[in-house]
Amino acid sequence: MAGGHRLLLENAQQVVMVCARGERFLARDALHSLAVLEGASLVVGTDGFIKAIGRADAIQTLFSEETFEERIDCSGKCILPGLVDAHTHPVWAGERVHEFAMKLAGATYMEIHQAGGGINFTVEHTRQASEEELFCSFQQRLQCMMRAGTTLVECKSGYGLNLETELKMLRVIERARRQGPIGISATYCGAHSVPKGKTATEAADEIINNHLPKLKELGSRGEIHVDNIDVFCEKGVFDLNSTRRILQSGKDLGLQINFHGDELHPMKAAELGAELGAQAISHLEEVSDEGIAAMATARSSAVLLPTTAYMLRLKQPRARKMLDEGVIVALGSDFNPNAYCLSMPMVMHLACVNMRMSMPEALAAATINAAYALGKSHTHGSLEVGKQGDLIIINSSRWEHLIYQFGGHHELIEYVIAKGKVIYKK
Repeated sequence: MAGGHRLLLENAQQVVMVCARGERFLARDALHSLAVLEGASLVVGTDGFIKAIGRADAIQTLFSEETFEERIDCSGKCILPGLVDAHTHPVWAGERVHEFAMKLAGATYMEIHQAGGGINFTVEHTRQASEEELFCSFQQRLQCMMRAGTTLVECKSGYGLNLETELKMLRVIERARRQGPIGISATYCGAHSVPKGKTATEAADEIINNHLPKLKELGSRGEIHVDNIDVFCEKGVFDLNSTRRILQSGKDLGLQINFHGDELHPMKAAELGAELGAQAISHLEEVSDEGIAAMATARSSAVLLPTTAYMLRLKQPRARKMLDEGVIVALGSDFNPNAYCLSMPMVMHLACVNMRMSMPEALAAATINAAYALGKSHTHGSLEVGKQGDLIIINSSRWEHLIYQFGGHHELIEYVIAKGKVIYKK
């Protein structure tokens, strides 16, 4: 049948499926051996979904009469799922390279924050920037993420702190979601910091009474689509009570709970998230043993951010303890002006070296488990029949090179494919 299929990837040395039985996430022993096929081929249909995966000779026989829009010879190469970045802040104006120098000289995150830097500095610049300026810089960042293998990314607002700028950021995210090839999960993060002149309680009231109803209205009109609600639950920012109120209000609107917790101080945020049925809780450098146990029971995923702990010289999140307790561990780049990293391969490498994760654990955390953290693991995060054809091809005979070669992804990644269409070719 003419034009029956979009893409045939032939004769790959390895096809890293990650999962092969429709699992929504991988935890505990399931992480020890990922599903990998040797000498295999893969077919994506014109609808952008995977139609077949199997031994190269079997696929050749099955599809010998078929036509394809594109065929790629993957001899000696590896095919992996497109990477999923479960936590980013990619829409902003106002570089903070000067703060990196302050941090290197010994200033802490909260010291910079209290001196009017940090989030507040970016908020001022983002408020002044036009929607078009924000969109252009966001597009460039998405391009860099894509070239590093990311095909699905969580994108937060949160540098507005007032309704007008938060909506401006969400419109920018929506425009990229509609126009671009990369999958986007949009997060409203209006509770990223307490605006100047307000208390946490007043800021929470403003969000619950004004921001969230406006999001609901714009959502029902089809103008913007928001998936998740986020709060920076932290000492000196939003306390546990304000966090609970905001997250519950978002959940009542149908948003997934996906928030910052237990980063700089132990706040019992993980316990709160588990109680509220959070899809994901990020950071967790200071999480308690009880919080870890609660997350494992509630199946709330832990989105760990090795770049943040590395750049802020914080203690590393206890990834090994979480994995051993059966928590669903995911990874994110935390890309923002305070932690400037757009590369999930580098995040995976740091997770292995600094957080003592194995390479299979890190790959699962940056694919199926990161997709689970965004509520999208039924369509993304693994290479299985019926899932979206998002994948990367690397020029190497073993998939582990993607993690092992620190900073080597520019040379390794030959193709990035979304819905069966090549969106980047080296």
